[in-house]
Amino acid sequence: MQRTRLTTLIETLSNRFGRWVFNPWRRLSLVIISLLFGNFFGTAISTIAGQTADFDVFISALLVLGVEGISWLFYRRPRQPEARPSLALEVSNAFKLGLVYGLFVEAFKLGS
Repeated sequence: MQRTRLTTLIETLSNRFGRWVFNPWRRLSLVIISLLFGNFFGTAISTIAGQTADFDVFISALLVLGVEGISWLFYRRPRQPEARPSLALEVSNAFKLGLVYGLFVEAFKLGS
């Protein structure tokens, strides 16, 4: 690949972001924000999909496929004591956990 200004900019930004995320507290904050956003998304998607009741089966199938896909990506790698998952995998797994938790909370609200 040629060394253009755009590729240099993208490489510099990705290196800076990698060094910024290397701090464990910043990494943890991104994971917690993703967890909370997943909870919000679970509440929002159940409210929006339940309002019209047109695409309930399609949306639930899409959510199950997404949750299972993220689980497969996160848990398919072998466990090693020193190895940490990548930031994208950790953030997507936290989003998935928040999504499932939000859907369970909505189900309990509807059941009571």
